[in-house]
Amino acid sequence: MDEKYMVNDILSSVKSDLKTYQGTITETCNMQLRQTLQQIRNSDETFQYDLFKIAETKGYYKPATPATPEQITTVKNESAG
Repeated sequence: MDEKYMVNDILSSVKSDLKTYQGTITETCNMQLRQTLQQIRNSDETFQYDLFKIAETKGYYKPATPATPEQITTVKNESAG
């Protein structure tokens, strides 16, 4: 298994974990558990971003082309309706 595959696999896994944490946090009534889950989520978000920056630097990940101002305006207008 090559490094690019492993990095992308980890990024995908962490992304999935973050979605799970978010859902669990919103459904947790116990404040101590909720805070613990938030801390874990925050740590994973930092890890994910750091790994993403490494992957981007190495050319393992190519982000989408940024939206043009016109595209942003179109989306805003469609969302406001």
